[in-house]
Amino acid sequence: MTSLAQDLMGDFAEATGLSGQAKPRRYLWTDAFAVCNYLGLARQTGDGRYLRFAEVLVDQVHHVLGRHRPDDSRRGWISGLPNDEGERHPTLGGLRIGKPLNERGPHERMDSRLEWERDGQYFHYLTKWMHALHRMSQETGDGRYRRWAAELAVAAHAAFTCAPIRSRPRWLVWKMSIDLTRPLISTMGQHDPLDGLITFLELQSAGVGGEGGADLTAAIAEMTELCALGQWATDDPLGIGGLLDNAARFAQLVFEQKVVDPELLQRLLADAQQSLKSLNGASLLRRPANQRLAFRELGLSIGIQVATGR
Repeated sequence: MTSLAQDLMGDFAEATGLSGQAKPRRYLWTDAFAVCNYLGLARQTGDGRYLRFAEVLVDQVHHVLGRHRPDDSRRGWISGLPNDEGERHPTLGGLRIGKPLNERGPHERMDSRLEWERDGQYFHYLTKWMHALHRMSQETGDGRYRRWAAELAVAAHAAFTCAPIRSRPRWLVWKMSIDLTRPLISTMGQHDPLDGLITFLELQSAGVGGEGGADLTAAIAEMTELCALGQWATDDPLGIGGLLDNAARFAQLVFEQKVVDPELLQRLLADAQQSLKSLNGASLLRRPANQRLAFRELGLSIGIQVATGR
């Protein structure tokens, strides 16, 4: 399996411009997983080239997805910081998704089919990148990665969290504009508050307040409030994989970092179990390959691997 992973990640490096002559092609979700893959390979094989791939990948993501698109009239860091300051704080304005089409304009009607191909920012992509940066800090001992993760957490929390309106409680916007000034899709992702809570707790437990100056206490309180209302059971394979991964990460926080909320862990495990049962009885996995999305089932596979400790 290690040999197969090495081959796949070597191909990924060439295809996306980490090595060779290809122009860098970055996509935040995939790149977050790739960073963790390279760190795992570096630890498993002792080959320093994988750590270098992870470092180059982080740098490329920040310089590609932390800056405006080539087909945008705007230039520079999406945070609006001057170039030198942007280099020191590349995540303060969030990070673009990396979709092929530019975002929808302020007065442009939404086309639900096209929206999947349009750029912007997703909260659950940002939390994945925070985790990748946290892992970089753990493996390298370089505090910059943890500081960048904390600054991204602060920016994402501020931009995506909406205050209560009339009878509607606080919620998280699902998709924001590239510059984080306007919502593109105002509904809330089912697992976004859970992703936020676990990732923020992970960062706070690692001591971001002391090193990066970012205090996530208020953000954690708001994510906890949102999670109290959450129902996480799902029949989506990718969502189930995410629940299993979140359950493993939260269990680590409870038992190793002494984050005390066993009731939330019990709820999370119960919803993950319910989700797996619903998937077992569904016809989805028996459909022809051309009617299924590989990345959703890959997400499920990752969650099962994490939950079984493999």
